[in-house]
Amino acid sequence: MGHTYSNHLFHVVFSTKRRVRSLHKDVRERLFRYMCGIARNKRGVILRINGVSDHVHMLVKLSVASGIPKFVGQVKGNSSRWISETFPVLRTFKWQVGYSSFTVSESQWRDVATYIERQEEKHRSMSYASELARLLRKHNIEFDPQDYLD
Repeated sequence: MGHTYSNHLFHVVFSTKRRVRSLHKDVRERLFRYMCGIARNKRGVILRINGVSDHVHMLVKLSVASGIPKFVGQVKGNSSRWISETFPVLRTFKWQVGYSSFTVSESQWRDVATYIERQEEKHRSMSYASELARLLRKHNIEFDPQDYLD
């Protein structure tokens, strides 16, 4: 078998540092387009991206050569610098240090995409902290409920 085939889909979530609500709608619209460009340059595709003022969700398809830690680090680093340079009022902007990622099967990607598209609606009644805790539990990831946000 000489060929290698793969389909690596990830649901990636990360917040602003200390969950500061700095990603206003006008910033998010431009930021998401910029992040999609970063992904293309890093041999990945953001299939869906959305978020609210304090965090971002992405459904990402990566090549075998792209590892999730490296990819997320590049997206966060480049976009943080871009935000600081593009929006003077956000010149001290930072993302949180960590992130969460969850594998997504091909049969479930549309459900995850819909979940990501509905972020604004979801966060009318649920905080980022509650959402992340729920996602971690759903994916059987152990975490300390007193210390899991930063």
